[in-house]
Amino acid sequence: MSAGKLRRVVLAGTPVEYRLIRARRQSIGMQIDHRGLIVRAPGWVSVGAVEAALVERARWVVESLATWCGANRDTLPSEWRAGAPLLYQGRALTLALFPARKHAIAADLVNLTVLHPTPADQAQVGSFVCRWLKDEALALFAPRALDFARRLRARAPSLRLSDARTQWGSCNERGEIRINWRLVQLPPRLADYVVAHEVAHLVELNHSPRFWALVERLLPGHAECRRRLDELTPLLD
Repeated sequence: MSAGKLRRVVLAGTPVEYRLIRARRQSIGMQIDHRGLIVRAPGWVSVGAVEAALVERARWVVESLATWCGANRDTLPSEWRAGAPLLYQGRALTLALFPARKHAIAADLVNLTVLHPTPADQAQVGSFVCRWLKDEALALFAPRALDFARRLRARAPSLRLSDARTQWGSCNERGEIRINWRLVQLPPRLADYVVAHEVAHLVELNHSPRFWALVERLLPGHAECRRRLDELTPLLD
């Protein structure tokens, strides 16, 4: 396998860079993550054929690259200062800090406004905002889990938040569901998919066709959410 060559192509009117790697495989494969777009193709496939395949999936490529760009930039600030970017429910917000006697947080379409007694203390502000995000996650995910369980006539789940580094959610044989609190930063439909996925495990603790049918019943068109989350999972590390 070669190290790959950086190339450029225009997809849906957007210039896109990609790295083409010649690999021992039978078809063209595409991957988008923190490194950008990587295309793996057999040596006998021409560059023209590779780019024709990219054109066929232009919308997916452009949207996925935009998602990764926003996620890498806006998930959590590297510095908890005024003006820092932060992602909340799929919206790229700007951190606004103000001194106040009481702690408070409010989110609108543009800002995440934080009132704090010591707004210059980055450690305290970061801790406060992360606790708020976790509270928001539990408040949002618990009712969704209960609603999905009722629709499947499953027992009410015991839901807790996790800080896992490799997965967005899990469910065990005792009916205990754990949802990664970082999902509150991603678009609500992606969080809905994870909750629906884990609730479906209350009925089918496997990944059989019956299980995926349950997920589709709870969230029609779930396959796209599943793909997008797979691409975003490295952000947890």
